[in-house]
Amino acid sequence: MSEHIVGTVAWISGPVIRADHVSGLSMMEQVEVGEEHLIGEVLELDGDMATIQVYEDTIGLKPGVNIYGTGSLLFVELGPGLIKNIYDGIQRPLEGIQKEQGDFIQRGAQVQSLDREKRWAFTPSRQTGEHIQPGEVLGEVPETSALVHRILCPPDVAGELIGIAPAGEYTIEHVIAKINTAHGEQELKMYHRWPVRQPRPYKQRLNPTIPLITGQRVIDTFFPMAKGGTAAVPGGFGTGKTITQHQLAKWCNANLIVYIGCGERGNEMTGVLVDFPQLIDPKSGKPLMERTILIANTSDMPVAAREASIYTGITIAEYYRDMGYDIAIMADSTSRWAEALREISGRLEEMPAEEGFPAYLATRLAEFYERAGRVVALNGEEGSVSVIGAVSPPGGDFSEPVTQHTKRFVRCFWGLDKELASARYFPAINYMDSYSEYLEDVAGWWAQFEDGNWAELRAQAMNLLQQDDKLQKIVKLVGEDALPDDQRLVIEGARLLKDALLQQSAFDEVDMYAEPTRQLWMLKVIMHFYQRAGEVIQKGAPIYRIRELEAIETINRMKARIPNDKIEQFTELLQEIDREFDELEEDYSGGFF
Repeated sequence: MSEHIVGTVAWISGPVIRADHVSGLSMMEQVEVGEEHLIGEVLELDGDMATIQVYEDTIGLKPGVNIYGTGSLLFVELGPGLIKNIYDGIQRPLEGIQKEQGDFIQRGAQVQSLDREKRWAFTPSRQTGEHIQPGEVLGEVPETSALVHRILCPPDVAGELIGIAPAGEYTIEHVIAKINTAHGEQELKMYHRWPVRQPRPYKQRLNPTIPLITGQRVIDTFFPMAKGGTAAVPGGFGTGKTITQHQLAKWCNANLIVYIGCGERGNEMTGVLVDFPQLIDPKSGKPLMERTILIANTSDMPVAAREASIYTGITIAEYYRDMGYDIAIMADSTSRWAEALREISGRLEEMPAEEGFPAYLATRLAEFYERAGRVVALNGEEGSVSVIGAVSPPGGDFSEPVTQHTKRFVRCFWGLDKELASARYFPAINYMDSYSEYLEDVAGWWAQFEDGNWAELRAQAMNLLQQDDKLQKIVKLVGEDALPDDQRLVIEGARLLKDALLQQSAFDEVDMYAEPTRQLWMLKVIMHFYQRAGEVIQKGAPIYRIRELEAIETINRMKARIPNDKIEQFTELLQEIDREFDELEEDYSGGFF
């Protein structure tokens, strides 16, 4: 704790306080307020007055108490021990607080973010006398069974390595390297600190050309997201935002998941905290927590800490990105974060913009999403941070400010539909409202599969779904029976796409995850069926004869019957479809055009 007094409290309004007679403070400096040393951050300086947001409850705080300066910005500690941990919005470990204070967080809780007692098996990768550049790897630590932690030189340190610890077990407080910098000798430990609002530097930004495979067909096949990309998952209450993010966290091919519960209901975060430690990573067979970091800031916790939580999460993600890993961030939800901004802005008496949100809402959203990306780190390693942000528009109204501003800064939009969710259709992603701007970027990656042309098949399928959407409006007026057979075939083909491909069960062992090859084959089978059906319709076959084909039932069941390792069964299914259509064509080979 700091004992350097920089001012006294003069005015208090919720999480915002004003201090007078301040001296030596800087903008965005972290401070401690009162005898309980509540953590705060300087927002505004005006002469000898300062405005501070406090990241804890200010009930009982009185004017006149001292404010202590720390001389540093709001930071996170980066080092071994982050994975498998559960933090609050300002990186205080909840398990550590529980051991010291019980089940309820008391004000002024001072718990180290990283375990100072645990010993880690350090193996050096550099030798004395070498010149160390910023961000270079000094050694390795096996943090979990799923991930090796690379000890990095801080991005602001460079010089000659004049000493490095031999292989052995050390605590994170042990000095593992000494570097002779331009400013003198500097000792390095296994961890370092970094300001949360300052993006970590990198060498080069790369184009996002590799898809983030999630195993969810409506995403990978129709609205793909690239590694290092950004996506929004907007939807009203009960549409499945949290469940969608759980599925992505479990199945996406990222090395590490950072899950930020930002202002969500306590029971939802309880579900995450209880379920995640019990989930098994399907890739390694180990607990999913072996590659997960949780940040929990529920709706009943201080709003100022909620505002800081997404910066805490993305700074941790950038740290692991710099090691050469692919990181996926689940922010649930940015709407609650925006509401925290609105509340703090109101306390600061700032001029409100649309719906009471501050005028800088769009800027803050941009700052957050722009920290995503696939990059070459300072040490030459390639890594990525992919950001998937849930948005909770009131009443499911996508025209509200948070959703609209978010659409400006993300390239993937997975709009959830209340009607689909009510019909128990999951994932409830509306294929007409959703879009992805990564289609051309990832087309080259999909071209490696020779089982079908993904870009062409997807374009055909989307065209079919768009035709169906127009026809459904007519059907509501006159009924399906009033349509000609070729249009009824469009409805039948779209129904197959929706039921056999887009709908996916999270509880079926075969259906819960689909490899890219399997997704491509499923799409190929459905579009082949539609093409053959169109040919038969042109020869005079009525639509009811097509609906009687056994192949329709087989196609509907393929998602649960053909697993990822039995791809050859799709060839047999295609042959079965062709056999049935060949028999049907014989009945109409006379040419009823």
